[in-house]
Amino acid sequence: MAPTGDVEAFEAQRPRLTRLAYRMLGSVAEAEDAVQDAWLRWTKAEGVEDPAGWLVRVVSRLCIDRMRSAKSRREAYRGPWLPEPLIEELTVDPVERAEDVSVAFLLALERLSPLERAVFLLHDVFDEDYASVAETLGRNEAAVRQLAARARAHVKDNRPRFTVSQEDAAKLAAAFMAAAAQGDMAALSAVLAQDAVMVTDGGGKRKASLRPLIGRDDIVRLIEGLAWRHHGEAFPMTFRAVRINGYPGVILEDEGGPMTVAFQPGEDGKLAGIYMVRNPEKLGRLQS
Repeated sequence: MAPTGDVEAFEAQRPRLTRLAYRMLGSVAEAEDAVQDAWLRWTKAEGVEDPAGWLVRVVSRLCIDRMRSAKSRREAYRGPWLPEPLIEELTVDPVERAEDVSVAFLLALERLSPLERAVFLLHDVFDEDYASVAETLGRNEAAVRQLAARARAHVKDNRPRFTVSQEDAAKLAAAFMAAAAQGDMAALSAVLAQDAVMVTDGGGKRKASLRPLIGRDDIVRLIEGLAWRHHGEAFPMTFRAVRINGYPGVILEDEGGPMTVAFQPGEDGKLAGIYMVRNPEKLGRLQS
């Protein structure tokens, strides 16, 4: 039994709690806030026999409440919404498996209800058994199994079904950036899958496409237009390579401030997704 407010017991669970909260909320800042709220509750808890289970229950419920209260804000969001980028330096080992934290996967989770998302993450990603998930969410086990099946059906077509090495993903990202920076549309087309998707999130704060671009030709036309307006360079030539949501990506800087570009490799050796975050509210860590 952990004593009330045991710092060591809480800190042992903090990384797992933060990972769960980020997947549920799509925001590093909000995930950290949810975990901090759980800490405040932990300091007042008494007689906790299973600290890990207790904390998972608290964070899950806090996240569900946040997701429900954020629904109206999300519906009023200007243009496409993307999760806050999860940025790591290339020199450190990945904390997450790319397929479990990719932008495409997080966008698939967005299509689920708060309860479906919680059940799917707790059972399929964090390996909690159904009985434990049912206790966490205050539902019976049969209902939890139904929620899991429904969530799995929604997510399966968007979750990567194959593994791309970091080296191969980095080559694709570098080829895209080189072609875009040089205005080489033939090279750019060659690196994109036929059904590639490009999503730009400006949040109404910076210029961004108000719809996702679907298909190689749509993406190439946009970048060709950017290159024409910027004298042959679609993107700034200077950028920093990092890992974004599990895969190699880049941080760019232009006159409006920083932006990130995350790449989703496809199974055919081409890029299946390009995700650009320009909304400054999601890039505060880069501006501090």
